Amino acid sequence: MQIWAGLGNPGAQYALHRHNVGFMAVDAIAAVHGFGPVRKQFQGWTQEGRIGSEKVLLLKPATFMNDSGRSIGEALRFYKLDVDALTVFHDELDLVPFKVKVKTGGGAAGHNGLRSTDQHLGQEYRRVRLGIGHPGHKDRVSGYVLGNFAKAEMDPLADMLGAVAGEAAWLTANDPVRFMNDVAMRLA
Repeated sequence: MQIWAGLGNPGAQYALHRHNVGFMAVDAIAAVHGFGPVRKQFQGWTQEGRIGSEKVLLLKPATFMNDSGRSIGEALRFYKLDVDALTVFHDELDLVPFKVKVKTGGGAAGHNGLRSTDQHLGQEYRRVRLGIGHPGHKDRVSGYVLGNFAKAEMDPLADMLGAVAGEAAWLTANDPVRFMNDVAMRLA
């Protein structure tokens, strides 16, 4: 079993924020792969399903971004899983908009959701970094990530989310390079 956590903030007012692209990614995966109904557990919302032969629990922490690790840690402990069973989907300022990269481990780079997850679990989990671009100056970061995607970004956003969901089987097969390459080909 694997746990895939999308990072974001709960509530309709945050739904289209760049910071919520992790929530959007797990929602797209659930829709494309026919996951079961949403359940409230682990201080968040979960959906269970299969991708290929692998059982996957999708998790959207309801603890707000800054305390995501508490919800994720609770789910891992409940299922008695190590962090190698965890994949976290999150927004990434250091990637151009709609570029997707995967890495294992690393620092939080100022991302409070990753910082919380690191504090609760350590750093050696897989991260799917979903590019949102940088606003150009560090003083504009907070307003940028907590702002909605622009109307002109909606089609590229939908394309990226569809590509991530469509190629998710490569993540369950533990082939992140193939996942990134196939996502990039879909978006080219």
